[in-house]
Amino acid sequence: MQLMWLSGPTGSVKTISITLRTVLAGISVAAFTLLILGFLLHFVGFKIAVEYNPALARSLGGVTTEAEQRKMEAIYRDDLDKMRDSLQTTISEIKQLEATKNHFMELATPSNLRDKWSHNKDDSRGGPFVTPRILSTFIRLPLEQELEKTLIDINQTQAALKDIHSKWDQQIEWLSSLPTGVPVQGEFRITSGFGIRNDPFTGALAMHEGLDFAANIGTPVVSSGPGTVLRSSWDQSYGNVVEISHIEGFITRYAHLSKRSVSEGDKVNKGDELGQIGTTGRSTGPHLHYEVFKKEHLINPVHVLPFGPAV
Repeated sequence: MQLMWLSGPTGSVKTISITLRTVLAGISVAAFTLLILGFLLHFVGFKIAVEYNPALARSLGGVTTEAEQRKMEAIYRDDLDKMRDSLQTTISEIKQLEATKNHFMELATPSNLRDKWSHNKDDSRGGPFVTPRILSTFIRLPLEQELEKTLIDINQTQAALKDIHSKWDQQIEWLSSLPTGVPVQGEFRITSGFGIRNDPFTGALAMHEGLDFAANIGTPVVSSGPGTVLRSSWDQSYGNVVEISHIEGFITRYAHLSKRSVSEGDKVNKGDELGQIGTTGRSTGPHLHYEVFKKEHLINPVHVLPFGPAV
């Protein structure tokens, strides 16, 4: 088979013969070209996969060169560094949680029990063994799965810590709102407890409905918790007296003051001065008579004060 065509201004005739050998040669050249092109496309695509999508690179046949191996290891090292940073953050949050718990224990534990809180690791202890969830990530798994599982566990641990921290903060805020503080700011002695006693004026048995804090005249009397002033007035028996309303139905009463520093309706915080120690009203000497009510029922103040029931 021959192809003929005219070429140039002279109109010369050119011919080419198409033989089986010519066709086979053309096919061979085309096949070789396509093979080279396919190899280049595969190589370039794999390089891109290693750079931007390691999982795709593994699906294409794995890392085949030292450079690509170094690239993959660098990616994993970066992931491990992120995990270490997350673990350090988690450890810091655990330490903050421990500090929050200690603050809660400081507020909630009576002082006579604080000294009994042992920090000796050799003392008697017990309880079931429960493996911390974060330790369960260190199981022999393929590296990719281990990285993924560890990151999931870290995220879950951090979320749980955040939730626990929030609950502790709420508990501390609630506890701080209760009348748990000492109502005298300075040196004092407790001269009479809650309950039956001999009346200091008549000697007859009588009910003493609070605690007596003896101190020097002028010693500050402070609110044992945040609240609102219900009463600030003179009373024949109590002398100068202040009453504070707190959350949960608590009311505290401060009597025999030499002077009052607040008025009805005032908002006070824990530790705010309400007046000063005196000996007004039915009193034999300078002291604070302190009472606590819970939903209109008198209770022993030592049940809510930080020095506990040993008083």
